[in-house]
Amino acid sequence: MAGVSFDGVSKVYADGTRAVSELDLEINDGEFVVLVGPSGCGKTTALRMVAGLEDISEGVVRIGERVVNHVPSRDRDIAMVFQSYALYPHLSVYDNIAFGLRVKKVPKEEIDKRVTEAAHVLGLEQFLKRKPRALSGGQRQRVAMGRAIVREPQAFLMDEPLSNLDAKLRVQMRAEISRLQHDLGVTTVYVTHDQVEAMTMGDRVAVMRKGELQQVADPQELYDRPVNLFVGGFIGSPAMNMVEATLERADGALVATAGDQRVVLDDDTLAAKPALAHYEGREIVLGIRPEDLEDAALASEVPPERRLRGLVRLREALGSEIMVHFTIAARPAMTEDVRELAADVGEVLPENVEPETTMVARFGARSRVREGETAEIAVDTRALHFFDPETSLGIYDGATTKGAAS
Repeated sequence: MAGVSFDGVSKVYADGTRAVSELDLEINDGEFVVLVGPSGCGKTTALRMVAGLEDISEGVVRIGERVVNHVPSRDRDIAMVFQSYALYPHLSVYDNIAFGLRVKKVPKEEIDKRVTEAAHVLGLEQFLKRKPRALSGGQRQRVAMGRAIVREPQAFLMDEPLSNLDAKLRVQMRAEISRLQHDLGVTTVYVTHDQVEAMTMGDRVAVMRKGELQQVADPQELYDRPVNLFVGGFIGSPAMNMVEATLERADGALVATAGDQRVVLDDDTLAAKPALAHYEGREIVLGIRPEDLEDAALASEVPPERRLRGLVRLREALGSEIMVHFTIAARPAMTEDVRELAADVGEVLPENVEPETTMVARFGARSRVREGETAEIAVDTRALHFFDPETSLGIYDGATTKGAAS
């Protein structure tokens, strides 16, 4: 096994398009790192440069201690798992898994040993004589994984391997791939557009945007301390609510005012984000995750000064929880980052912003709010996020957020 490193790596196409720009990323030996971001952000291009399927325009890619910029793909000692499975339809499962070993002239006994072991690990033993057409999508993906495993490579490269599977199977395969990677200890670089996949699978997650690395950190760090508004909006499902607000001082307390709503910030919030003191009297972008909002009737201990009032527009009962869409009289944040995040999910935001924001809250299943009613919503102020509207950077302690791209 070996680590993978990008040192100032760029990919510039003939027409001048920069698909990846000065990527610096160190992936440790045995680590599972996920590259995530919107379509066209450069994550697949970065993976293909490691694989030798794209030429490197600038910088250096290393696998272990070896610079591989000009090493042919077949000699890089990596194994790829693709979105399309790329199985040979006329070969059995056994022969598909063994194919790469035969090309490398591995002895027959060794091939049989590795294929049998991989089939056991992946639960494919009873399918070894079948052709791919007789398998389900999940079973085909296991065959593709088996073909990678038997090569015993220095690194696995996975390009959206679960995107063709249905939702339930994706959840199952996420767990299986994570378990396999942990058991095998092979350095893995995994590309996905699905941030839930990224958060549940990666030891660390690297968020990319327009060819540039925004932040690389463990999943909890990304969730709790996004380096900028783009990362904050991309990580989390449903997405973070973002509104224009002003920080003001009232009765000795710092207050976030968004339209006709006022939320008093507690001491824990100010202690965790001391840089907020420098924004007194200034506009900010206030970010609130849906899971940090609750029906005030279920959170009676939250005082009135830490509540919002909103008109319930939609109530989605999911059994264990309720998604509540409500509006408040405040302007939604409408920065370039917000528009890009909206475009990634197919939403076109208006140029002229009305002073009304639709927010999403994740309420407990016991909530009795109804559509058309005005509800009181409790806010966990300790979990609020604050961003500079000009730089889009998170407001924390005045220093660059830990885990930021650097």
